[in-house]
Amino acid sequence: MASLETHFLATLFFAPIGIRRFLCSSSLFLKNPSLFKSKPWYFSNPKWKNLDLYILAVALPLASFAEIFIFSSLSGHSTYRFSFFQQFSTLSLFWLLIVFFVIYDYLDHSLFNDTFFFVYAAIAFLVEYSFIGVGVTGLGTAVYELLAQLTLLCAGCCLVLSVKRTAFFAEFFLSFGLVFKGTWLLQAGLCLYTDAFVPRGCKKLELLPRSPDADVHCELEEDGMRGVALVNLLFALHAILITVSGFGIFGVLSSIKKLKCAEATGPLLAQVESDGLLMQPVHELEME
Repeated sequence: MASLETHFLATLFFAPIGIRRFLCSSSLFLKNPSLFKSKPWYFSNPKWKNLDLYILAVALPLASFAEIFIFSSLSGHSTYRFSFFQQFSTLSLFWLLIVFFVIYDYLDHSLFNDTFFFVYAAIAFLVEYSFIGVGVTGLGTAVYELLAQLTLLCAGCCLVLSVKRTAFFAEFFLSFGLVFKGTWLLQAGLCLYTDAFVPRGCKKLELLPRSPDADVHCELEEDGMRGVALVNLLFALHAILITVSGFGIFGVLSSIKKLKCAEATGPLLAQVESDGLLMQPVHELEME
């Protein structure tokens, strides 16, 4: 989390995944709510349509190499050694999860089942949660505390889904949390690493020479309180916008029911239709 660029890249990682999860899970849920089961990743057929998955598998190692490059230029500072370690370890955990999805067809599903993936994702989020905001002072503390709460929400939803994959509310809040994390990371980058979005009465301070890291400090306590209130207001506006958009999209999908993901058009849908055909004669017999 060293600059506006890294925040923006993190936004490109979390927000599209959250949007994709919400669209696919909602489509699957609307087909037949009683047969809904959450998936660690909603694959598309044919395989080339999973282009976003393959892009992530390549992009995350590139992001790690970028962290190594930044670290090598600042290796004389112990502060950046720890910062590099926390970012590299978090990226590595999520990258390994993406790799699991890429080679999913070749894995032993008795061991690497859906429960395993949800538990692993929860652990990755908890590791990220333990590192968020470490060493940050000033206004950045309030910004990253809110980000940590979103990360904890994602971890909790993954744990719920590992136990009960039919819990659509957990799937909804997981998608909500991922999108929210993405938009809030971008907001954090704008608030902490650009002069244009620094609250009035506060200023951005460079932590060390040649460093992209900065923090926002307010000279007066009143300015600091105003800055924290502004951060909380922005957080609430993000939450309202994403919630309203989520329910709006869900309402549109429930009316058109035309969005098709692989998990909603493949074997599961066939099973739903088969169950419907089997139940129809029984219903007609009861009517007679």
